[in-house]
Amino acid sequence: MPGQCGGLRRQILCFVLLGFFLLAFEAVALPQPGVHDVTQYGAVADGKTLNTASIQAAIDACAAAGGVVSFPPGSFLTGTIYLKSGVHLRIEQGATLLGSTNLADYPINHCAYPSRSDEYTMRALIWGEGLDDVGITGDGILDGQGARFRSNESTPEESAAISAALTQEGRYTPYKRYFNRPYLIRLISCRNVLVEDVTLRDSAMWMQHYLDCDFVVVRGINVFNHVAPNNDMIDIDGCRNVIISDCFGDTDDDALTLKSTGAKATEHVVISNCILRSHCNAIKMGTESAGGFKDIAISNCVIQRSSVVKGLSGRNEGLAGIALEIVDGGTLERVTVSNIVVEGTTAPIFMRLGNRARAAKPSDPKPGVGMFRDVSISNVTATGASRMGCAIAGIPGHRIENVTLSNIRMAFAGGGTQEEAAAQVPEVEEKYPESAMFGTLPAYGLYLRHVQGIHLRDIELRYETPELRPALVAEDVHGLRLDTLSAQAEPGKGPQILLKDSTDAMITGCSPPAIESFTALNGACDNVRLLHNDLTRARQPYVFGDGAPPGAITAAFNLLPDSVKK
Repeated sequence: MPGQCGGLRRQILCFVLLGFFLLAFEAVALPQPGVHDVTQYGAVADGKTLNTASIQAAIDACAAAGGVVSFPPGSFLTGTIYLKSGVHLRIEQGATLLGSTNLADYPINHCAYPSRSDEYTMRALIWGEGLDDVGITGDGILDGQGARFRSNESTPEESAAISAALTQEGRYTPYKRYFNRPYLIRLISCRNVLVEDVTLRDSAMWMQHYLDCDFVVVRGINVFNHVAPNNDMIDIDGCRNVIISDCFGDTDDDALTLKSTGAKATEHVVISNCILRSHCNAIKMGTESAGGFKDIAISNCVIQRSSVVKGLSGRNEGLAGIALEIVDGGTLERVTVSNIVVEGTTAPIFMRLGNRARAAKPSDPKPGVGMFRDVSISNVTATGASRMGCAIAGIPGHRIENVTLSNIRMAFAGGGTQEEAAAQVPEVEEKYPESAMFGTLPAYGLYLRHVQGIHLRDIELRYETPELRPALVAEDVHGLRLDTLSAQAEPGKGPQILLKDSTDAMITGCSPPAIESFTALNGACDNVRLLHNDLTRARQPYVFGDGAPPGAITAAFNLLPDSVKK
């Protein structure tokens, strides 16, 4: 019996000791399989120690063994780090990856894929090229401290050396004012990219540049970028198979930006469920468009004024909610935009086919005029737009084709004059495209020029202060179909719709308020049909202006005022 009790006591003691051992084991932060904690490679989270070499060592080890590179809570100062295939950076909650403010910590990197972006900058905090399966995730912060680089232009000697090297390679000479401002993230020719949940702040240049990448997912990120000009939220450039969703962005320059600075198109892109604020364009395709934009769907986004009242770029209120632009050759086609709310931009919608004609490489011939076709924009509600109006404009001999706008409601500042209604809009084919490029338009709502095939359905246009411009002006527009326009107008004024040198127009289902005239025709108009409209409050259904032939219009099945019936 005493022996048995002694054995039992020894067993209990062993269990107690084992319990203490397990508690102690759990208290020790042992490495997790596949997790490469940067502090285990010498990184110091004090926001002062330069950790570039330590972080790179963790990345290299992860690339060899697999797993993730983890940044625990704290601030890790670093210069350029180079991602490798199979490596995901995980910025843990409470951790900040802090960009160095010393330009020497950002070496120049030449990417193999030639593009117009060569002339901007070849520096970045996080750089990757030709990689597979890379990611940047976590609930932490990436902070570029970009304000320190705002006026950091290259020296004449540095510019000359860089220019000579790039010229020898057949690349563009960089802009002096951009070249010493690093991106926060730049990934080139990578496949299977995931950027998720992180907060991105204060890049010296564009926040993120994805160039010639395939299968890219950007999800749940929060971007604030207001420390320098060119502070884009994200630039998808010549990429394929891209999903962007559930993101917040507040930027000085363009927010969600699709570009094509090289020969490849940006195509097969889905953008959804984002809240965007910008002093420039919230959703933009362009400016660079060499390879074009194809098969793109954008939906369920809210566009607001920036929380930063005064901007460095664009306009304080923003330039455009939706800006679609082809000016450097290339083709924009098969694009849909739907379910968008816009608050307070210069123009809620802007479309431009121009001819700036920048080549993707210096050795390339000057590109011809591109093509802009097969675009649908629907379910847009916009308030607080400027008095300028919205332009959908091609150039002489090159028209925007096959555009549909449906269920669009836009409210403008108004205040247009008769002089502005009669003003001639310059062509400015080679000018940089933006919603304010033409100045105040002769229509307070929609100004259409050089368009072939456009369907406007369920359009509502309003203004805040008295307005003497038409709601809609169509100039050199062929194949206009207008169904159900509801547009505010000053009593006794008109016209509400002005057609100039336009043919094959059908206007139906409209019910204008008490105005002098509903439709006016100027110039070489032909085959204009007014069908099934309620024109009882318009003193004249239509009028002819300079050069319009009397037989250009056919009116049938309309409700007319008594004065016209008699």
